[in-house]
Amino acid sequence: MGNLLKVLTCTDLEQEPNFFLDFENAQPTDAEREVWEQVDIVLKDAKGILDELQAYKGAGQEIREAISNPNDEALQEQAWAAVVPLVGKLKKFYEFSQRLEAALHSLLGALTSETYEDPTQHLEREQALAKQFAEILHFTLRFDELKMTNPAIQNDFSYYRRTLSRMRINNVPAEIENEVNNELANRISLFYADATPMLKTLSDGTTKFVSENKNLPIENTTDCLSTMATVCKVMLETPEYRSRFTSEETVSFCLRVMVGVIILYDYVHPVGAFAKSSKIDMKGCIKVLKDQPPNSVEGLLNALSRVSSSVREDVCSGRVLQQCWRSSQGQRVKQREDGCVCCSITALTHMSKEGR
Repeated sequence: MGNLLKVLTCTDLEQEPNFFLDFENAQPTDAEREVWEQVDIVLKDAKGILDELQAYKGAGQEIREAISNPNDEALQEQAWAAVVPLVGKLKKFYEFSQRLEAALHSLLGALTSETYEDPTQHLEREQALAKQFAEILHFTLRFDELKMTNPAIQNDFSYYRRTLSRMRINNVPAEIENEVNNELANRISLFYADATPMLKTLSDGTTKFVSENKNLPIENTTDCLSTMATVCKVMLETPEYRSRFTSEETVSFCLRVMVGVIILYDYVHPVGAFAKSSKIDMKGCIKVLKDQPPNSVEGLLNALSRVSSSVREDVCSGRVLQQCWRSSQGQRVKQREDGCVCCSITALTHMSKEGR
């Protein structure tokens, strides 16, 4: 828990940016319009993707019957007929993730350019692009929440691949293979194998953006992310700003965006979000999360925990996690100076569940 304790006692953060980012009504200026229109084409399809994912029921019943009766050709055909259109949907979701990554690159290119001196000026003067960036993050966390609660997605695709393999062995033609060939099926399978596939796509995309733009200091990207997180935190904890939200949905939106940029920052920044040198006020961000109704933020805390675990798993031992668990239960444990992000968030998640 050492890094967490450093964060919680750190008081030398730079002066926070203090302005209202209008997530509800921001409109593009002439300078923003070209990038805004490119990204808007992608975002217009985002709600439809979420609606389709939320309505995704899967072919569990048909698959179970086919597996239980392997010699019944009618049941095999029924299961295949049920799975094929679902695979088409899963392919559509995967392809949208690629479009979303391209849109992210366009926004990062604009928001980290040398047009303005610092990220605060970018976000304050390019609010329509900042709003689109926020909408991508909001969509991403919502998509992953829905995916995680729907095991039918991976079950359906696994059945599809097994059945397609048998059909190839038996020389049975399958028209859908023209749309989802073996290479694409491998990529789709890897995409859904991740607990948070959209977030991983954005994290990898942000890292790729940094590596492809070597002439652009990495600080331009990380400072953009940290500033966005800080702006969200300030708006949520400042009554004057929060009262300007016309809907409670905007509060939820702002919370998701804050968590999303923290995760991206932790993924891209060499030392992560919880280091003492981090430009994100993690103490303040966590306080904002804990001040919300517990049921409304548990998923966000879990998102932080999952991503931090995957990034730091090489330095986090079971003994450290056990100590964090005991600490979160109120037991006295020796403070550690080599705590990691995963440990810190794990403890915070358990404390949040206990209402402490």
